[in-house]
Amino acid sequence: MATISMTVNGKQMSGEAQGNTLLVEFLREELKLTGTHVGCDTSQCGACVVHVNGESVKSCTTFVSALDGADVTTIEGMANDDGTLGVIQQAFQDEHGLQCGFCTPGMVMSIAELLKVNAQPTESEIREWLKGNICRCTGYHNIVKAAQNAAATLSGAAQAAE
Repeated sequence: MATISMTVNGKQMSGEAQGNTLLVEFLREELKLTGTHVGCDTSQCGACVVHVNGESVKSCTTFVSALDGADVTTIEGMANDDGTLGVIQQAFQDEHGLQCGFCTPGMVMSIAELLKVNAQPTESEIREWLKGNICRCTGYHNIVKAAQNAAATLSGAAQAAE
């Protein structure tokens, strides 16, 4: 067992892990952050997407032992400081971009990275970006609308700040 320390959602955290412990297991079991879901265990569905050092990773195939000192953001870190839904989360609610909600954490995290690299993606670009995320309930139409809504909101906020 090794002690792994990292910044998670802006807070310094640490826990014990074996060398073969996956990041999703560490987050859920050791740190008790259960918003990140395990869907397939093979890196196919995207329910486990989190950000490590600002980039999306599938936490079901990432060993936590390689992340000592890393900066990790989970779905819990996407909320506003007061606990209300963040912009992307609110867009998913407003556009009915979820049904069962199982894939939603990974979708939100993937969309967050997309909007970081492309503030105004087209529908085609959103759909292409989400190829690594599987939703079995919504058919993606409302998820795409949620991404467009979030992009518009974030762009409006950026313009207002200028």
